[in-house]
Amino acid sequence: MNIIWLGHGSFRIEIEDQVLLIDPWLTGNPMLEDDKARAACEGATHILVTHGHFDHTQDVASYSKDSGVPISGIVELVGYLVSKGAVEGNAFNRGGTIQLGKVSVTLVPASHSSSIMDGDTPLYMGQECGFIIRGEGKCIYVSGDTDIMADMEWMGDYYKPDIGILSAGGHFTMDMAAAAYAAKRYFNFSTVIPCHYRTFPLLAQDAQALVDGLPDVDVIAPQLLEPITL
Repeated sequence: MNIIWLGHGSFRIEIEDQVLLIDPWLTGNPMLEDDKARAACEGATHILVTHGHFDHTQDVASYSKDSGVPISGIVELVGYLVSKGAVEGNAFNRGGTIQLGKVSVTLVPASHSSSIMDGDTPLYMGQECGFIIRGEGKCIYVSGDTDIMADMEWMGDYYKPDIGILSAGGHFTMDMAAAAYAAKRYFNFSTVIPCHYRTFPLLAQDAQALVDGLPDVDVIAPQLLEPITL
């Protein structure tokens, strides 16, 4: 399995027979040049979207339309993006599980907000979500944009993810110290990868507080386009 950070909350996950793009932000991503972002998506088999904010969906409809790569996520958001030209994969809801080849993907709660701008009008896009991704004998929890929430307790107990990809930049999501607290209290991760940081000055610029807070966990601060092989 390879987990590749595309900056901010965007990832490429190569697992089993799938190449999954999580919230690909390909145009105007401050951390990644546009041409490199497009190249990093080559060979993708599916796009998963967590919520509607521009830094997670801005390029999804156009990229899906141009590439033919289908999208999956919560019903309202997928329906809107399909209306803008995206290829529909699965429009499902929290608690639902879809099968993508040999990989299963479950939609789980997050605690954030979810809207998209249609001209000057904000449209609400259903509820914000995370994903549980299972394959190759591993279970990944992709938190999406979220704060600490009580739902993490049952998710940790029921799904038992061993890898956590956690939003941890602060301001819009939990910060590094809060992510460390959540990981210790609710999960038993062997590996934690922070995201949604370093993009803008108001976000955390390093993951040291997360590293310090999880001394018994392999906390990997991702580097742009460098595969994390697990």
